[in-house]
Order: sequence, then C-alpha cells, then structure tokens
Amino acid sequence: MSSFELITHRPKETQELGKRTGELALPGDVFLLVGNLGAGKTCFTQGLAWGLGINEYAMSPSFVIIRELYGRLPLYHIDLYRLDQIQETIDLGLDDYFYGRGVCVVEWAEKALKIPPAEHLLIKISYLSALKRRFQMQPSGQHYGEIVTQLQRSYSKQ
Repeated sequence: MSSFELITHRPKETQELGKRTGELALPGDVFLLVGNLGAGKTCFTQGLAWGLGINEYAMSPSFVIIRELYGRLPLYHIDLYRLDQIQETIDLGLDDYFYGRGVCVVEWAEKALKIPPAEHLLIKISYLSALKRRFQMQPSGQHYGEIVTQLQRSYSKQ
C-alpha cells in the first residue's frame, strides 16, 4: 500500500486537500492528524468538513475535546492537544466515535496512536514555511489505500 505526499502552498490549498478527502469519506472513516502547533491540522479539517457538506466552520475543539458537526455524514472532530497521558485518552470512550457511523478526524493523534482502529489514514503534516505544508498520507487498510490512490489521481491530473 503506497503512501502519498503533497505540498500545499497556502491555506486554501490545504483546505482543498481536506475537501477532496472529505468527498471520499465513508461512514466509520478515521483520519489521524499528526503535526506541530500551527502545522495546518485544523485548516485541513475545515476542508474535510466542507467535503462532507458541512457549512459550519470547523474550529479547533481544544477546550471541549470533541465537537460534532453534521452534513452528508456526521463529523466527530477530536482534539487531544490538552491530554497528557494515554489513560486520559482511554477514559474519553472514543470507541463510540471510532466505530460509529460518522467520520472521525483526530488532531494530535500521536497522543493516542494505540487507541484508534487498526485501519485508518495517518496524515503527517509538516510546517515548511509561513504558507507551505507537507502532507504525508499513510493508509492502513484497503479502503484507505483506495482513498490515497484516488487523491493521487486527482492531483496528478492538475
């Protein structure tokens, strides 16, 4: 299963990548976002929400940990930034979200990589400059491999 790497040059491109990913999302999908503060995790999630037909602005849920947004599918926007220990993450009961009928996007997923389903799409975001970001998408499972393949095709046509 191949991974996919893409560099975006402005927030609008990051949102577009998220939107294309959201358009491909199916019930039960889990997207794990890893990256430093300001890398573009929430910007990507805004686009993902738009791809799910959600008009509401996807803000970082850092203080509430989980926000639910509704469109074509429910989006469970999970932010683990404030959590420091794996037990805190386990105590959240995220299984209800991970194995539900919505789409989960987890910011700061590196704080809980042992908890999500074995099949998911890991998205590593690197800050390259004030506007440039590197996205490395690493699929785990056939379905996520297909998402990555479709994204690769979509971007190769440009």
